[in-house]
Amino acid sequence: MNRSLPIATLLVLVIAAYPSPSAAQVKPGDVITKANAAKVAKLVSPGNYILVRQGMRMDIVATKSYPWPPPYKQATEQYSPQVKLDARGNLRGYNAGLPFPILDPNDPQIARKIMWNFQYGPAFTDDLDAQNDSIVSYAPGHPGNPFEDYPVGHLAVYRNLGRTEVSPTPNDRDYWSGIMQRTALGPIIIPIEPPFWQAPWTSFVWYRYASPKRGDLVWNGDSPWTATSTAGSLGVGMASSAYVLENSFLGNLDLDSLFGFAGNLADWDFKFLGIRNMLASVHAKSLPAKACAADGDRTICPEDWELRRVYVVEADAKRQGFLGDRPPIAKRILYIDSEGWFITASDQYDHGGQLWKTIAIFNTVRDREFPDSRVSIFPYFRLFQTALVDEDVQSGYSTIFYTPNPERPGRDTWFINQGVISPHWIVPQRFTTYRQYFY
Repeated sequence: MNRSLPIATLLVLVIAAYPSPSAAQVKPGDVITKANAAKVAKLVSPGNYILVRQGMRMDIVATKSYPWPPPYKQATEQYSPQVKLDARGNLRGYNAGLPFPILDPNDPQIARKIMWNFQYGPAFTDDLDAQNDSIVSYAPGHPGNPFEDYPVGHLAVYRNLGRTEVSPTPNDRDYWSGIMQRTALGPIIIPIEPPFWQAPWTSFVWYRYASPKRGDLVWNGDSPWTATSTAGSLGVGMASSAYVLENSFLGNLDLDSLFGFAGNLADWDFKFLGIRNMLASVHAKSLPAKACAADGDRTICPEDWELRRVYVVEADAKRQGFLGDRPPIAKRILYIDSEGWFITASDQYDHGGQLWKTIAIFNTVRDREFPDSRVSIFPYFRLFQTALVDEDVQSGYSTIFYTPNPERPGRDTWFINQGVISPHWIVPQRFTTYRQYFY
């Protein structure tokens, strides 16, 4: 295939090259409830199908495109021809844009190429600040009555590599110190009187390094952990890093499930399972998201769902931790949109091979959050994540990460590639200062 063709043309050719799936069982205008859930049994993940059967209503709408921001498209055309994977699956020669716009299903490295495309997809490339969020958890048998409701100040990301819109581009000199990406989640407010050993807030700050031999460095409150990696580094402190990164920290949610998958690619083996037509919520009508009354507020509904072409990738955790054990989530099946390179759903399996948890992600595509937005007005369409549902299908406990909190005033909360976050903003000291406020 001629790599000199425009990227938009290449994408059409590559996607069209895949065999078409069987005819869809739904059409725009259909309403899917638990009464007719069987119509979507083959169009959602097994875990998401459980959510539909327990009441998550789906309003089927026509598929619409998610156009890439022009700077991202230009960076893809400029830089992608030089990008390669080495024998270990590590990215080489990358600067910005989509690393691999051309994918061959017979390529033995296709699964890892898909994951690098997800890592550097067009949703945000430089920095992100999603403000005034909340993490809400429900127990089975208690509809509409959350047992946890934690406000979250920020979900923030600063990327040193792959920058396309905010100077410096395509990378920040901080990248040469070895840090590829900085992420922060917090402060997470715990509105209860704590025991003497527990602060009424928490936060997470973690650095991801370019070297596959160096694991993530993670702070939870004041304490640092060094995440395990293929280099076999060990956690620092009273718990292994696998505990910090893989176990749920509020409700069902774990750090590696942010954005559908936020794990270090070096810690996982990937297998390509195919490409399918699947239902996903990409142009959601509600922002903020609305809790689903039909299933006791455990998911989001009613919401618009459309057929999307998605890559299906299996992620298997490598051995890591103090004793060489694997993290609690042994396997994840990821459903990755072939146009926007975001995760639409994920099913998670325990070490016995049983489906344990399922994630459904709700997105919308707009040039501003609200019709009367004053600050975050973008020159082209952006992808906003409205909510992430993480349900334990074995126990029935459900957690929703709202971005933003549906009970907050309607003002701008998403700041994408606007230079709002700097590398000096995402430092552990910024979040530990919240202790003084809450004490």
